[in-house]
Amino acid sequence: MNNPVSVITVYGEQLEPYVKGLAELRIRVFREFPYLYDGSAAYEREYLKTYLNAPNSIVILVLHGGLVVGASTGLPLADETEEFQKPFRQAGIDVSEVFYCGESILLPEFRGLGIYQTFISGREEHARKLGGFKTICFCAVSRDEDHPLKPNNYIPLDAIWRKYGYAKRPDLYTTYRWKDVNQDEESDKQMVFWVKDL
Repeated sequence: MNNPVSVITVYGEQLEPYVKGLAELRIRVFREFPYLYDGSAAYEREYLKTYLNAPNSIVILVLHGGLVVGASTGLPLADETEEFQKPFRQAGIDVSEVFYCGESILLPEFRGLGIYQTFISGREEHARKLGGFKTICFCAVSRDEDHPLKPNNYIPLDAIWRKYGYAKRPDLYTTYRWKDVNQDEESDKQMVFWVKDL
């Protein structure tokens, strides 16, 4: 790695100059198992509007040679879509007291450098500064153990998430639609939440 990476944090509409780079990163990283996401630039632009339009959103960006090579996102759950709010409402949890973390993604060559810890702590610190949140959470796709596209060397991140104090809540789940790389059409995927008290 000739040039060092730089880590910057943007909020709300400050994300605008980086939308294209973040969209490309998401499409690239989420093609990997377990997401297997066959993404499109049009969908990404629409998805990222949620963060642009939420003044209290946070996006931690990792830049290298002018390119976005890593990113971690978060925003108040009240600013997220109904798919993500619904499980909490059904469980009797006030969504205004929950901070939702989106993706934490890095290109393979930038993994193992301690950046993930920066992602985790940065979002938690932001939520605490905003105030009023009792819980911080994220969700992860649930795939069958014997999924045909699961790599032999695949290691889930569950142990790392537990290390940072997050607990899996199988009772809190939602479904989200996208097209897998091996599918012709979109299909529903189950997304299970992991939560932590702030």
